[in-house]
Amino acid sequence: MKHPPGRRRLPAVLAAAVLAGTAACGSDEGPMTINVYYSTEENFDQVVAKCTEEAGGRYQIALNILPREADGQREQMVRRLAAGDTDMDVLGLDVTWVAEFAEAGWIEEWTGADKAEVEQGTLEGPLETARWEDKLYAAPKNTNVQLLWYRQDLTPEPPKSWSEMLEMSERLRSENKPSTVLMTGAQYEGLVVQFTQLVAGAGGKILSEDSKTAIFDEGAVTALRALRDLAASPAASPSLSNQREDDIRLAFQNGEAAFQLNWPFVYAAMTEGNPELARELRWAPYPAVDAANSGTATIGGFNLAVSAYSQHKAEAIEAVKCLRSADSQKFSAINSGVPPTIESVYSDPEMAEPYPMRDAILAELKKAAVRPLTPAYQNVSTLISTILSPPGAIDPQRTAERLRTEVQDALDSKGVLP
Repeated sequence: MKHPPGRRRLPAVLAAAVLAGTAACGSDEGPMTINVYYSTEENFDQVVAKCTEEAGGRYQIALNILPREADGQREQMVRRLAAGDTDMDVLGLDVTWVAEFAEAGWIEEWTGADKAEVEQGTLEGPLETARWEDKLYAAPKNTNVQLLWYRQDLTPEPPKSWSEMLEMSERLRSENKPSTVLMTGAQYEGLVVQFTQLVAGAGGKILSEDSKTAIFDEGAVTALRALRDLAASPAASPSLSNQREDDIRLAFQNGEAAFQLNWPFVYAAMTEGNPELARELRWAPYPAVDAANSGTATIGGFNLAVSAYSQHKAEAIEAVKCLRSADSQKFSAINSGVPPTIESVYSDPEMAEPYPMRDAILAELKKAAVRPLTPAYQNVSTLISTILSPPGAIDPQRTAERLRTEVQDALDSKGVLP
């Protein structure tokens, strides 16, 4: 799933767009251009400029901004790759897309010294999202895990389980205090993320190990029950079934809730948008689905892959190494709020003030789960979000049976759909 953009978004987008246009239209007599296709990320244009400078004139990097929505990003890349477009060199892939692009033959495998360099010091969870069938097809650029965000003035100690969170919400409601639990409940990938996190926390499975069979076991039923319980309770926002990441971020930032389940970008947004309330903002691990289990977050973020159709693969690989280096990841974490994939960055002293939740994120990453790895993920995700929407209408056993049947049909389909 995408990490939402951080603060001061528009100027960075405009700067990146200008850089992309300038580089792409350079003279034929100038250095070669390495075209990077990437989502909107605040200040990433500065990382691109730095890596172009470090190339020493051998090539320049053009940053091509993809559409803001994930579906639009994927569609643009899929259509161009399916046509064998040679102008694409480096692709910014959501962590759920690597299997699809690798299976289609659209991205290069990383081997030898290049593979070893990417793997050195990179956290295992993000690395798992960059692999398909035991081969490395991308370099993890940034990762993401959701945390439970809460207000210290309302609940000095955070809830550890889903039921405890609902109980705390009820107590706050009885005291006429903000009590809402905010969660991404709209019919899109954000709802799938919540479901997969609860399934992982319950020790359940969605797909088999080889990704060919839909499982949706008792752990999945437990997760469905937890989603239904929140949606049907007074703790839920009346807008739950329409809310996305930025919706719940704004509601919490405006003082309308006690808890939110969201990505780390909310910290920077609140410190800028509501500094007074930000003093009360605290974070904790994603809550356990029940007392018998521990909470488990699933990994988000982006990986950088080299197009199989690139005419400058060696230079593209070099560019990727720079764009996702430890220095680049530290810059992006501090200035754009995106969590690093290289473990050593978390202990850098410069991370302490702008990234106070770094230890919590690292702890979550070391026990995080990965959303189902399958070339059919796009279809699987669309089905799950459709079947789970609205969450208040979930019937745990029947919904699990429907998921098992319809997701299996998606897994059995042929080809990669744009």
